[in-house]
Amino acid sequence: MSHPTKKLVAFADAQSQIADGDLLLFRRRGLIAIAGRGEHSHTAKAAWWGDDLFCLEVREWHGGRAVTLESQVKKFPGRIDVYRTNPANRWPEYDRTRATTMMRRLAGCDYGYAAVLAAAMLHLPFIRTAVRADTEDHAIDRRPPFCSQACAMVDRMGGGVDPVPHLADRLTEPADLARSPFYEYAFTLIP
Repeated sequence: MSHPTKKLVAFADAQSQIADGDLLLFRRRGLIAIAGRGEHSHTAKAAWWGDDLFCLEVREWHGGRAVTLESQVKKFPGRIDVYRTNPANRWPEYDRTRATTMMRRLAGCDYGYAAVLAAAMLHLPFIRTAVRADTEDHAIDRRPPFCSQACAMVDRMGGGVDPVPHLADRLTEPADLARSPFYEYAFTLIP
C-alpha cells in the first residue's frame, strides 16, 4: 500500500526527470527503518551511463555495485522514492559530476557490516545514554561504508556539500537523508 502523499510515476515516464546523483530511497519496514525513525531502509544514487539509468549502491550481501534502475523498480515496485539532490540549486557549489563519479568508484567495495553495527549500537538504551553520537567528519572511515554512509560521504567529499551537517557520515541513516533539505521528494517509481 502506498503512502497517501506519494506520487506514483511509471519508470518509462520518470527516467528523463532523474538526474545524475539524485537520491534513491527504498521503503521497507525493518530494523533500519524502525531504528532510524523513518520509512526507508536503503539508499542509493542514480547515474546515467550513456542511455542507461543505473542505481549505484552499497548493499548488504553485495557490497558496492551498479545495477540498472529499471531492474530495481521491477524488483521493488512502488517502493523506490526519488529525491532530487540540491533542489533549485540552493547549494551552487555542489558538484554533481564529482559526487556521481565517487559513488561509481565504490562499485566492488565490501559492505560495511562493522560500520552499520557501530552505528546501530548507538540506538541501544544504555549506550545511547552513555555515548554521544559523533557530529563531525574527521576523516574517511577506514571500514567499508554502508548504504546511507556512502551516499552522504560522496555528496560531502565529492560534491562539496554535507547533506547532514551535524552528523558524521558513518552515523547517517536513510531517514536522516530523507529529512535533509539537501534532498527533495519528487516521486515514487513503478514499472
